[in-house]
Amino acid sequence: MMRDITKLRASCSLAFDVEVPTPMVLMLRPRSSAGQWVVREEYSFSPDVIVDEVADAYGNLCQRLVAPVGQFSVFTEVCVDVQASKPAPVQAGFIEVPDLPADTLIHLLPSRYCEVDRFGDMAAQIVGDATPGYAQVEAISNWVRENIRNRPLSSTYPVSAIEVNQRGEGVCRDLAQLAITLCRALCIPARLVVGYLHKLEPMDIHAWFEAYVGDEWLTFDPAVDPDDAPRIAIARGRDATDVAIYNQYGPLLLPTDMQVSVALA
Repeated sequence: MMRDITKLRASCSLAFDVEVPTPMVLMLRPRSSAGQWVVREEYSFSPDVIVDEVADAYGNLCQRLVAPVGQFSVFTEVCVDVQASKPAPVQAGFIEVPDLPADTLIHLLPSRYCEVDRFGDMAAQIVGDATPGYAQVEAISNWVRENIRNRPLSSTYPVSAIEVNQRGEGVCRDLAQLAITLCRALCIPARLVVGYLHKLEPMDIHAWFEAYVGDEWLTFDPAVDPDDAPRIAIARGRDATDVAIYNQYGPLLLPTDMQVSVALA
């Protein structure tokens, strides 16, 4: 069955004041994949630099460069055809661990921001008697949305699932990581996604998660309601360690300005 197509135009600009030549890895190029087709893109630097692009272990496109001293800016814009979300597959069942694809197993393990071994009892209490699989993930996503306050732009660094659960609040990335941790505690593979979300307020790079149930990766978003708005995935990984839109090596380098926009094309 054919699904409707939404055409999105998204952009991100970053500006830095660089004091020493700084090696960086950016992650700002979405790939064409299931549900999204990159129609057109622009990617530029000021001043121009030599860029080496590689794919990481999860297939994300990474741009390696050395930022020169002085004002340095990055601009990227992409036009993407996004397929409308499928009806929620509420019957998508739990996949027993021996039957999971090998490449999903890493998404069951504890990672830097997801202390899976500490959340087994809590996860079981949250899902109650929900049917194993999709219904459990939906119960977890709903619980996080209802019990952990989403505070956009309130944090510049990731916190762990334990921390955000104790605080009772966090940014979208933190909420997604708590949900991921709870899913993994039930032996449901889950991974973090960063990208663009249409009509997000306030506008920023957004984070959500995918869970592997019913033999496919399905999208869930505990930070927004409803969670079926058109979106563009830029990168996927275990947690925030794998999907930062930029990493610098050396002295701390924070953007002096960052602008994100998402609109219908």
